[in-house]
Amino acid sequence: MRDPYAVLGVPKTASEKEIKSAFRKLAKKYHPDANPGDSQAGARFNEANQAYEILGDKEKRGQFDRGEIDAEGKPKFQGFSGGGSPFGGGARDPFGGGFEFRSTGGGAGGGQDSMFSDFFEQAFGGRGAAPGAGAGAGRRSGFTSARQASQKGEDIRATLKVRLEDIVSEDKVEAVFPSGKRLAIRLPDGVEDGQTIRLRGQGQPSAFGGEAGDALVTIEFAEHPRFRISGRDLLLDLSVPLDIAVLGGPLPVETLDGRVSLRLPPWSNSGKTLRLKGKGLTTKTGGRGDILVSVRIALPAEPDPALIDFLKARQPASAA
Repeated sequence: MRDPYAVLGVPKTASEKEIKSAFRKLAKKYHPDANPGDSQAGARFNEANQAYEILGDKEKRGQFDRGEIDAEGKPKFQGFSGGGSPFGGGARDPFGGGFEFRSTGGGAGGGQDSMFSDFFEQAFGGRGAAPGAGAGAGRRSGFTSARQASQKGEDIRATLKVRLEDIVSEDKVEAVFPSGKRLAIRLPDGVEDGQTIRLRGQGQPSAFGGEAGDALVTIEFAEHPRFRISGRDLLLDLSVPLDIAVLGGPLPVETLDGRVSLRLPPWSNSGKTLRLKGKGLTTKTGGRGDILVSVRIALPAEPDPALIDFLKARQPASAA
């Protein structure tokens, strides 16, 4: 992948806010829902996502800036400590065994075949072949060790219950794994209930020196005391005093971001729905859904004699 800074179009001095803003613009522009059938847009969307996985995480961004990981988040290979090519004449053993590779020319057991045979036998386990087992046994043992070295460590899994407030917040949430390991993660825009987030290289280390496993975090939405979820919108039943339902006026509404004021039109019946734009859950394109407020007219907590007398006076004579 290209340099993540170049992908997002930001300088290396960009702030977290500038990086997130750049990512949201690209995600909105190239999202597959906005570009059906456009494979190039899909590729750009995935590239932007991958770039934000690096630059949107403070720790990973620091590792990338220091050259410790590449643009895909994988540890960079630092080269052989002994120096030189492992296949050149007289090169040292890159695995610290102290032997040298030498081309002996023609003849049985010599030349390039002998060099590569020695390399695999000594570098990948040939040293441990039983006496008299022959070079073939050493090579077989060596290839087995090589396969083992490429094996990833085990993945670890956890379920993370999040509040709706966490979904729209800029703050990270902490996942706790059965082993006791804790990882702070930032929820992606448009995260879904039941979605599994993969954190590469955060699992168990490989027993054979390969890549570490991944951490898999399954997101579970906690039930909210006020809101119900409908896609990326939130549904809210709001009790409205009778006088405001009749005369109209401002109503305070507690959203996920804090309290706002909603103006109710005069003579509003129960069931009337009002919309608070941009106050719902995050979307994959970087926006927000809405809150749909359903009016529920509520009588006063205590009987109001004046209201009772007024309504009695309005009753037809036949109903008295």
